[in-house]
Amino acid sequence: MFRSFRNPVFARLYAAQSISLLGDALTWVGLALVAFELAGEQSAVVLSTALTLRVTAFVLLAPLAGVIADRLDRKVIMVVTHLARMAIVGLLPFVTQTWQIYILILGLNIFNAFFTPTYQATIPLVTGKDDYPQAIALSSTTYQLLGVIGPGIAGGIAAFTGARQVFFWDAGSFLVAGVLILTLPGQLKVESRQGLPSQKGRTWQDIKSGTTQLFADSALRYGLLMQLVSSIAGAEILINTVGYVQGTLKLGNVSYGWVMAAFGTGATLASVAIGMVGNKLPRTTLVLWGGLLITLALLPANAANLWVLMALWLLAGVGQNCVNLPMQTLIADRISTEMQGRVYGAHFAWSHFWWLISYPLAGWLGGNFPSVEFFYGGLIGLFLLLIVQLTKSEITPVPVKFPD
Repeated sequence: MFRSFRNPVFARLYAAQSISLLGDALTWVGLALVAFELAGEQSAVVLSTALTLRVTAFVLLAPLAGVIADRLDRKVIMVVTHLARMAIVGLLPFVTQTWQIYILILGLNIFNAFFTPTYQATIPLVTGKDDYPQAIALSSTTYQLLGVIGPGIAGGIAAFTGARQVFFWDAGSFLVAGVLILTLPGQLKVESRQGLPSQKGRTWQDIKSGTTQLFADSALRYGLLMQLVSSIAGAEILINTVGYVQGTLKLGNVSYGWVMAAFGTGATLASVAIGMVGNKLPRTTLVLWGGLLITLALLPANAANLWVLMALWLLAGVGQNCVNLPMQTLIADRISTEMQGRVYGAHFAWSHFWWLISYPLAGWLGGNFPSVEFFYGGLIGLFLLLIVQLTKSEITPVPVKFPD
């Protein structure tokens, strides 16, 4: 994977993304502490509302963000979104009411919705056809790794500086990342070969075209539907693990942390493995294996002790990233360069829309079937996987031209 660092533009872009990911960890750790300070035992309601606002912003705005990424200089978009997020998190230390948290988190994730698809579409643009799979895998590995260690780092900073002061460190991380992107040479703008004149309604047509291409391509449609399968299982893990560990197994916060760290570690290992495999395996094969792995890992979980649960969640983490990571490279494989931004944006929106379905389902299963919620979630996932597999269309290769 590390050969992609030979590209100095990607290396700087990757460094900026890693710094901003650490900033995200600071955001959510600080937010959890401030939410508890303001709402006490109702802090879970505050955090769940904030997460819902986050996903809603992604679903509604990511398709538009992808269209803009195809039209404008992506470097400008990424710098502006970093500076805007810096300003917003700089206001979080001063909140005194929960409604202020909701407004700031919504604003923060509006700009996040514009940054992430732009960044994803920029990786194949700056690396080219030889290195983009490894570059995407490296970026995903870092995302997963910081998901495991980032909260620990953020917690240490919060313990040293205080809950509210952590947001100033957070703002500094976005500033540094924005400066790194600003120093990238030249523009990161895609020159369209379509030659379409400016016309009324074109923006809406471009937004629709991202979703149309996503569902029209057999491989992308298959991968996206498998992400629905993965989200069913993933939501079960994220929502119901704490109740199982602390309620059923009668263990504490440390044990819960180890179980979730196992899940994140599995996702990290999958990213490394996929980066090493490269193009040796069809991406749709990886997606199928991943979907099977994460759903099968759920089935015996209600009978597991701590160590077995950690092993199952490790496998589930591997499965989830075997579904999610190939989708990014499939888009780069099968969509022409000047159209990739809008398709990445559409994919970002749809993949998060699945979680708006999966989170309530997981909560309902956990509330109504607390002794078999993982088993039922696994059965639902397997049922959906079977439907997707039976209705899968023949996947044909699509040659894509990369810019020189």
